[in-house]
Amino acid sequence: MTISINRDRCEGYGMCAQAAPDLIELDDDGDPQITDPELLRADLDKAQSAARACPVAAVNLATSPSTSAK
Repeated sequence: MTISINRDRCEGYGMCAQAAPDLIELDDDGDPQITDPELLRADLDKAQSAARACPVAAVNLATSPSTSAK
């Protein structure tokens, strides 16, 4: 599972970072930055909270393509 932020949609409210500070940080300009796009199973609840917290639905969760290298 991966997490990403749609920059065209994001309005910089920062609610995603408040909901999941381990996954999303705000940069010096107040824009959210994903700390690691590849989610661990233990991070899934936090990522879903961040997605729900975004008032403009800019936080996206997607299934990662399976890789045999991991």
